[in-house]
Amino acid sequence: MNTVKTVRELRAAVARARGEGKRIGFVPTMGNLHSGHAALVTKAAQRADFVVASIFVNPLQFGANEDLASYPRTLVADQARLLEAGCNLLFAPTVEEMYPEGTAAQTRVSVAQLSEGLCGASRPGHFEGVATVVNKLFNMVQPDLAVFGEKDYQQLAVIRAMVRDLNMPIQIFGEPTVRAEDGLALSSRNGYLSPEQRVIAPVVYRTLTQVAEGLRRGRRDYRALLDEGRAQLEAAGLRTDYLEVRHALSLRPAQLDDRDLVVLVAAFLGNTRLIDNLYVHLEQPSA
Repeated sequence: MNTVKTVRELRAAVARARGEGKRIGFVPTMGNLHSGHAALVTKAAQRADFVVASIFVNPLQFGANEDLASYPRTLVADQARLLEAGCNLLFAPTVEEMYPEGTAAQTRVSVAQLSEGLCGASRPGHFEGVATVVNKLFNMVQPDLAVFGEKDYQQLAVIRAMVRDLNMPIQIFGEPTVRAEDGLALSSRNGYLSPEQRVIAPVVYRTLTQVAEGLRRGRRDYRALLDEGRAQLEAAGLRTDYLEVRHALSLRPAQLDDRDLVVLVAAFLGNTRLIDNLYVHLEQPSA
């Protein structure tokens, strides 16, 4: 696996692979990789002949009080994990390489509606930063396909909409969330949890499961169901940012006759913000 730091080197390496008739897969990351990221690379390697990953901690998607400066940078360990997962080329640019005119002068990409609410309400400008950097990376790599994790459900929806609306010839694949044995979704931010907090954190997944099971049993009193879930989170010591049932495709608030739903949660455990989701498909009621 080669590592390159400039757009010129990246494009030359991808051009060589494409000249050999290879299908290009792409996995963008911010580094500090775990088994969930490795699963994305493995999926890309199954569907493409040449896999490019990127590691870039994107300042545009961090808010003023978020953890940009302290976000873990673990390049050597990340390179080893990417190589093992089947990556062929790593693009690890500097901020100056990605934003040569500075971030203030950077053209922005905004995806309407899907970026609003949920994490978009809690982190203003976050999805604009995500859409902008992913758009730039897509233009640099020009992949045939890209793989993203389903743990960041709203982000995946935003990227799919951007690709569709801007007519990008890229297939987008979602990879199911990878979990620890106790159900906690793997995340780079789990490293911020103290040992005591790590014991508590799986309540997030248990709460999602409780809400999802209520839906499958036929409960449609969404407000009461979600109030019960928030109470469970808060009894365990978490501060709920949101816990909602949404339509799985549009992310609008769920209606009583919807059959494809997603339960989404964000909650703070200490200073660490944990997010997760569960998809729920409801069968049509019998006539």
